[in-house]
Formats: sequence, C-alpha cells, structure tokens
Amino acid sequence: MIEHHVDIATADGAMNSFVVHPDEGGPFPVLLFYMDAPGKREELHDMARRLAAVGHFVVLPNLYYRRTRDWHLTERSEDQLRHMFGLMATLDRASTECDTRALLDFVDAQPQADSRRIGAVGYCMSGPFVIWAAAAHPDRLACIAVIHGANLATDRLDSPHRVAATLRCETYVACAEIDQWAPPADIAQLQAGLQAAGVPHRIEWYPQVEHGFVFPQRACYHKASAERHWVRLFDLFRRRLGAPG
Repeated sequence: MIEHHVDIATADGAMNSFVVHPDEGGPFPVLLFYMDAPGKREELHDMARRLAAVGHFVVLPNLYYRRTRDWHLTERSEDQLRHMFGLMATLDRASTECDTRALLDFVDAQPQADSRRIGAVGYCMSGPFVIWAAAAHPDRLACIAVIHGANLATDRLDSPHRVAATLRCETYVACAEIDQWAPPADIAQLQAGLQAAGVPHRIEWYPQVEHGFVFPQRACYHKASAERHWVRLFDLFRRRLGAPG
C-alpha cells in the first residue's frame, strides 16, 4: 500500500488529506471518504486503508481545515463535544461543494487514480455531504453510501431529503435502529426523495445497534453489523466502479 499526507488546494485554503491506494495494478477507481464529526484520525485512516486494500484510490480529507488542521475528539467531555458541534456548524452545502470540487480536481491530476470511476462514502455528519456532492456532480459520482447519516431531513430548502430527489447515482443508506440523529420519520422522508429520483437505492436498517456502530474505537461498536456494512460497501463499489486497471 502507498500512503500520502497531502494538502489539497481549495478556494478556502489547504485541505490536509490522507491518500492511500495499492502499490501496483492501477489506475484505481476513486473513493472520496467524508469523515464523521469527531474528525480525521487514525481510526478513519485504517478504514480508508481497508477500502484501498480491495483496489481503490481513497482520499480522506480533513473537512475542518478552515479552522484546524489536526483536531479530533479524544474524549467525550462537555468541552470537547461543544467544540466539535461548533466545528460541525461551520460546514454546509456550500462548503461541501467547494471541497468536492477541489477533491475532483485533485484526483483528475493523479496518475494512479481513474477519475472516470468515482464513488463516495459519508459517515454520520457527512451523510448529507455525499448527497450534496452527488447532486452537484451528477456526471462524476457513480454511487454514494450514507452510513448512519445525521440530519437527513431538516426544514432547510437544501435538506438532503429534498436534494435526494435530484440524484442520478445509486445510493446506499445504512441506518442504526437506535439513532437520535436519524429517526425513522427522517429516513422515511429521505426514502421518498430517493423514490422520486427514480435511481437505484437501498435503505437498510441495522437492528439493535446505535449511531456510530461501525467505528471500532467507539463503545457502541458492533462487529457483526460493522462487517455487514463493509460487505455492502464492497458490493456497491464493485458493481458501480468495477475492478482496478
């Protein structure tokens, strides 16, 4: 495996990112990995490595780069959680579109990246981000996955459940049964949007697990369900992006 830590130029600054791909056999289909709220950290690097190991060029950006290059949640204290929610509040559809344009420009210039074949996965807070990214670039993103996404149905005009009706790519949505950030009523609205789009999609409920169940270092980690999510991702990306080379 080949790994790099790179700065990707955006309209708002230098977005420090982790890039990983196999060491031979490319160019590789691209995966854009949008982080969860606790920030870019080694736990996510390991997940990116797992995606790369099956033949992908993976880019994991620090979406908080406008405020900090290296913050991540180290304990669930009141102060750290308050700081995390403050950082989350700085991100929206406009920032997502800005960052996604920069990511696409970056992979277009990489010889080991086959930028004709691009997918994206977003965890937790980034569930909306991959929906916004796919809507902004319908000719570039072939598929997206939303893993226990948060705030998928809001009162905003750009709410993901509304934007979903404009999607053109296959969409997979993994939902935790116990999740205050994605209650069944919100998921029902998202499903209505996807049905209106007429695109292939699957919304799958993971029973008896909590928000964040895929992350090995979380107390709520559920191995069997986490492994199922990997199976779903590998299947989606294999079908829509194809094999490397």
